[in-house]
Amino acid sequence: MKGAMELPLEPADLRLLLHALVDGELDAATALAVERRLAEDPALAAEHARIAAAQAAIRSLPRPEVREEFRTRIAALGAGAALAARPAAPRSGSFGWRAMAASVLVTAVLASGLTQWTITRRAPDRFAEAVASSHRRSLLAASPVDVASSDRHTVKPWLDGRIGLSPAAPDLAKEGFSLLGGRVEVIGNRTVPALVYRHREHLITLVAAPQESGTVSAPVAIERSAGGFSLLRWTDGAFSYWAISDTDRATLEDFVSRFRIAAAAG
Repeated sequence: MKGAMELPLEPADLRLLLHALVDGELDAATALAVERRLAEDPALAAEHARIAAAQAAIRSLPRPEVREEFRTRIAALGAGAALAARPAAPRSGSFGWRAMAASVLVTAVLASGLTQWTITRRAPDRFAEAVASSHRRSLLAASPVDVASSDRHTVKPWLDGRIGLSPAAPDLAKEGFSLLGGRVEVIGNRTVPALVYRHREHLITLVAAPQESGTVSAPVAIERSAGGFSLLRWTDGAFSYWAISDTDRATLEDFVSRFRIAAAAG
């Protein structure tokens, strides 16, 4: 395509770009060029999914519980390190390295805690980024669906046959939202079903990630990490839903409201 950005040909350089894409470190033009390549190259798309899954698995590691007794001991070591930093006459060769060791330990613990806290806070944003990337790739692909049908009796069995689960798939054409079909997505480290709807010239992707907690929550707008798209998230006890589109927020909220009513009615 005329004017398109040229990407490196070396596999190692392409892998670096994939890592940067997953980390959200590419500028908009380069990210778009990489995602166009992903839509055309199934092997590269599989490598991108592998990288995203590996990073998501690392980020999902549970934060270790730090006991109060350990915090107290670390605080005492920190106080000792602070005292050691004050000018004083040398008394023995061991005092210096003990103070240094305490200082290094305090720094390491604090850095580890800050890193884990940052990763924990970023987890929802990372999933939202992955949903946005998935939606953007579908807009660039030849077809946004793997199974094209407005009939839920076709879409649901197809998804069940591929990954063993599927959400409700009502056709809301009479209400302005036509079901185009569904596809299988890899979001983070999870294989999940995605439904695709059309509203006028806009596509809506609805990702349904199975829940374990069984909680129910109302739709919440995700303000960050959606790549310029409107993004709403809610849960119904069985799935966590992520609805994303380049349509306006009010239209997406209308779709979500209609989908929830139809899904609850069966």
